[in-house]
Amino acid sequence: MTRTAESNNRQEICFRTILMHREINLSGGEITLLKTMGLSGAPVYGKLLVEHVGSMEQAEFLDELNGLISLGYVLCDKVSIRTMEDVERAVFRVNASYARDLKDALHPGRHRDRQQRRRRRS
Repeated sequence: MTRTAESNNRQEICFRTILMHREINLSGGEITLLKTMGLSGAPVYGKLLVEHVGSMEQAEFLDELNGLISLGYVLCDKVSIRTMEDVERAVFRVNASYARDLKDALHPGRHRDRQQRRRRRS
């Protein structure tokens, strides 16, 4: 393979990787937290987040929130969130690079409908 062909092949692979849709599977608690935070990327204060998700058990809330943070879907200004007091003092926001994929994961049927409605030109 020549250098130019090899370079073009690498560019094509990178282009395909960028356009790939990320498959995100969320639990019910994660969906609740993301809907409460919103997908705009605007900061949400922990105290407000706790108030809006009042019906969830504290252990489940902390587990789901830490899971979203560890996956990189949610960004936080604190290094570790172990207690509800830590949550109340922190500021959270949804990672903008995942916002579109998270939106599709929150409403999976809507994404499929949009793909089916698109016309393909020959």
